[in-house]
Amino acid sequence: MENITEDIKPRGIASAYIAAPFDDAKKALESKGYKIISLEENARLRMQEGKGSFVSRNGNRTREGVIYTPDKSIFLTKNSPIMESPKKATNAHRSGNEYVLTGEQVEQALSNSVKLLGKSIPTNRFKDNEITAFVFGDVAEDYGIWLANEAGIKEMPVYLANVSDKPFARQMWFRDLGGRSVLNGYDRDLDDGGRLRGVKETSEAGSPQKILYSEKQISKALKELGFSGLEKGLIAKLK
Repeated sequence: MENITEDIKPRGIASAYIAAPFDDAKKALESKGYKIISLEENARLRMQEGKGSFVSRNGNRTREGVIYTPDKSIFLTKNSPIMESPKKATNAHRSGNEYVLTGEQVEQALSNSVKLLGKSIPTNRFKDNEITAFVFGDVAEDYGIWLANEAGIKEMPVYLANVSDKPFARQMWFRDLGGRSVLNGYDRDLDDGGRLRGVKETSEAGSPQKILYSEKQISKALKELGFSGLEKGLIAKLK
């Protein structure tokens, strides 16, 4: 078993990664108090650490899954069946097979999902695009702007596999900036020892702390509280 590497120390989001088969990697990270990173948290980390950081220059698996259905529809889900059965899913890939889903698993996964079309998404439309708004949440607009301005990425591709006559799941791989931050739901390789990343929400002192808020969230909260106009001064003070 490879050792976990904590490459991002506590300051808003602490994170570590491990290169190992998915089932072993998930177990190792969770045993150290990490939860498997989401795409939104991954985007926040990249903005927090900068375009030259390890997390920006290297891809990793995230907690989201991709569901392939027999009717040729494909969905990104935040309820990945692979997260619930990591050993079974990884063993399926070890045997060269798909992780085939039951009807109940499909129904649960699709309850928190968005349909994927396999088309590149312009970074200047992340806020308004149904997929990126779902995937990146409150930081969708910020991440799109950051990709364009900091990394020169004008559009983010989505890689998908072919459908089958049986429903199956694959785990999301979030590609590095050199790979245009691709949402990669194509690979059937849970057994290959690829990187899996986990996060902890902590402060420098190690006490629990909320993940850093975006400027958009701060502005919205101030307006709702009747303090509109204070955004610029507050944000400048917090930096």
